[in-house]
Amino acid sequence: MLFLLLALFGCLSGITTVLFGFGGGFVVVPLLYHLLRSDPDTGGSAMQIAVATSTCVMIVSAALATLKHRRAGNLKREYLWPLAAYIAVGAVFGAALVGALASEWLRWGFIFYLAFTLLDCLLRRGFLHHDGQAPARPLGPMKSVGCGVLIGTVASSLGVGGSVMSVPLLRRRGLGMTQATAMASPLTLPVALAATATYLMTASRDLGTGFVAYVDLSAFILLALGAWLGTRLAARWIGRIDDRKHAQVYLGLLALVLLSMLWS
Repeated sequence: MLFLLLALFGCLSGITTVLFGFGGGFVVVPLLYHLLRSDPDTGGSAMQIAVATSTCVMIVSAALATLKHRRAGNLKREYLWPLAAYIAVGAVFGAALVGALASEWLRWGFIFYLAFTLLDCLLRRGFLHHDGQAPARPLGPMKSVGCGVLIGTVASSLGVGGSVMSVPLLRRRGLGMTQATAMASPLTLPVALAATATYLMTASRDLGTGFVAYVDLSAFILLALGAWLGTRLAARWIGRIDDRKHAQVYLGLLALVLLSMLWS
């Protein structure tokens, strides 16, 4: 039953990665946290394991989603580089913080991150409505540096892809939801790669067989297989969702994850 649950959540993460730019962290982290927190062997590191395993799954789901969006013609190079390089720098720094922080502190950081993003998107103009008439505005050098490092640091320390920061950022630069969420996948890759490498090199605890540093290998395999299936299922819906409804569902999914983490 547990194996089936992990595969199903992996599939869900693949679907949400393709359609909404997030999935690895916002689906995998709450699930693994709930499963591990009551285990006496892993409970003390439940959030660290959830975060590290999540970043490994994100490598798979983000790479697959990037290929789908590239084939659909939704990626714009001017919004990917050099932002991706600064995100990678921030990801290394954020991942290094994980081993030094208590699991409960990481959980509350995750909750605050979600709540702030939801309020920002709901209360500040520019996210829910996009008329498609005004031309998209490129990111300036200073914004690329500042936003890139911040996105990478927050995302890797919480085990998420950073789409909750990059999608609203690109949305407010004039991109529609399809393009903004498409850009989130390649921008997630530097977070996932840099953070995973850092976790493997800096883990402070040996969890025994079935783990590499903080990464739960069996959970990773099942989640990654599910993510592969999810990206294939979601590909047919790329670009076919109404822009405003796309933005509303995006925020609704974030609210569900927030409630899940608060309930835990």
